[in-house]
Amino acid sequence: MEKEDIKFTAKHLAKKLNLRNAESEVVKRHNQLKKIYDDDLQKALTIDSAVVEGENLDDPFHSKVLMNDELKLPLKTGLHRAVGGDHDYSTPGDILSAALAVCLESTLRMIADRLEIQLKHTKVSVEATVDVRGTLRFDKSVPVGFQKMNLEVELGSDNVGEKVLNTLFGAAVKSCVVYQTLKPAIPITKTLKIV
Repeated sequence: MEKEDIKFTAKHLAKKLNLRNAESEVVKRHNQLKKIYDDDLQKALTIDSAVVEGENLDDPFHSKVLMNDELKLPLKTGLHRAVGGDHDYSTPGDILSAALAVCLESTLRMIADRLEIQLKHTKVSVEATVDVRGTLRFDKSVPVGFQKMNLEVELGSDNVGEKVLNTLFGAAVKSCVVYQTLKPAIPITKTLKIV
């Protein structure tokens, strides 16, 4: 990536390339939300939620999490075989990785929609690495927690080139709530592949 490319911001790019999708559903919804939040800042504060209510407490390896306080969507969960689980359902690390993948991919799509970037391909892969000796208390010198995460993104478009897709990626990373929450705590390597 050239040094000049880094200087582009999504706003500057949109202005320079005359990209603003006024017909975009994202733009319409964001404009409505801006008015609401400008009138009442408290309405911009949101709470996401998940609840695990113990069932089958004699089985320490499985549970069920209910996500979204309105929908209460159930997701069966299990523990990773590295800590003695059966690895037969999504693990907490899988769910953390999924949160980052979903947040970044949806952020990419919303920004692309706003800027009339026609995406033909997206793929976001996340891997989280943890040394489980810490959580199992096998070695007290090993920290409890993920030591690193790896984020790989593939993007393809029919109407813009590599420079614009690099800028889109940078804008999405800056706007991704989960990425920005995790970044101060966990080293995250990121790779963008233009397809």
